[in-house]
Amino acid sequence: MNTALFKTMIACVGLAGATSCKQANQGIVIVPDEMQQKVDVLYDGQLFTSYIYPDDLEKPVLYPLRTAKGTPITRGFPRDPRPNERVDHPHHIGLWFNFGDVNGLDFWNNSYAVPVDKKQAYGSIRHRTILDIQNGKQEGQLTVAADWTDDTGKALLQEKTRYVFSGTGDWRIIERITTLTAQQDTVVFTDNKEGLIAIRVDRAFEEPSKEPELFLDANGNATNVPVMNNEGVNGIYRNSEKLEKGDVWGKPTRWVSLSAEKNGEAISIAILDHKENPGYPAHSHARGYGLFSTNNLGSQVFDMDAPLSVLTLKPGATVTFKHLIVIKTNGYLTDEALNKLSQEFFSH
Repeated sequence: MNTALFKTMIACVGLAGATSCKQANQGIVIVPDEMQQKVDVLYDGQLFTSYIYPDDLEKPVLYPLRTAKGTPITRGFPRDPRPNERVDHPHHIGLWFNFGDVNGLDFWNNSYAVPVDKKQAYGSIRHRTILDIQNGKQEGQLTVAADWTDDTGKALLQEKTRYVFSGTGDWRIIERITTLTAQQDTVVFTDNKEGLIAIRVDRAFEEPSKEPELFLDANGNATNVPVMNNEGVNGIYRNSEKLEKGDVWGKPTRWVSLSAEKNGEAISIAILDHKENPGYPAHSHARGYGLFSTNNLGSQVFDMDAPLSVLTLKPGATVTFKHLIVIKTNGYLTDEALNKLSQEFFSH
């Protein structure tokens, strides 16, 4: 990022109404724990997030995500269920990156809930190794390798992901740079709504709902989302085209923000796309029930007048995706601040 983005973040403090711009004393410290199958990311000695890769997950994820005040913004279920949470979509955990149709395999919807006799239709992402750790005052970096496999363990893709963690005052930022390399076979990503980078957010960030909802996954399996108590539920989506709430879903956009108050704390989360990504500007797959997702590989599935999105990688070919995740407390993110960050993100 990253020095430039860090400086832009500080400059944006005034734009977004933040009250603090204190830099870290200890900075970002990244602590691997192989026994627990996780890597903790600490900011000034406090947990910011953890990269976790337990055997019972079908993909590595960042979980939980916390604000500068330590408030979790991610749903607890299914790892650490909290009272009054939705318990739908058990594959929605923390912050993750995968897709619903890779050579016909569904990587997105795979979880412990899929019966063994149906696993052949799904793919998994298996952590392989930690490649690099860098600690620093302004930012820290974690680079990892993983394999995208079918149910027999055959690798379709090798993944190399670099996470860049930074923060100052009320801000926390994660830059994710992922490179996928096709292995022995040609790999085809076919237009699908289930993708690509996503966060399952805490109940406070959901939109109030009065009706039960039914959603279908890529395989046509129904998931009921029941009506729940809306107390404390006040999330509002907004995109770079100034659309809000449910209108952001399926629309191409440079960024999407999600803002809510949780226990008196005004918090915004944003996902920013990069102009060099395939499918830019990505379509938003953001749902009011708590799924906050940006999809670079879905197009016609969101808009029948759009061309079909098909990304093909021959053996040895690569594709890289860059995304920025911004978490801000003590006041909501403004369009001006996000546009400034977006432009700086484009410049590197």
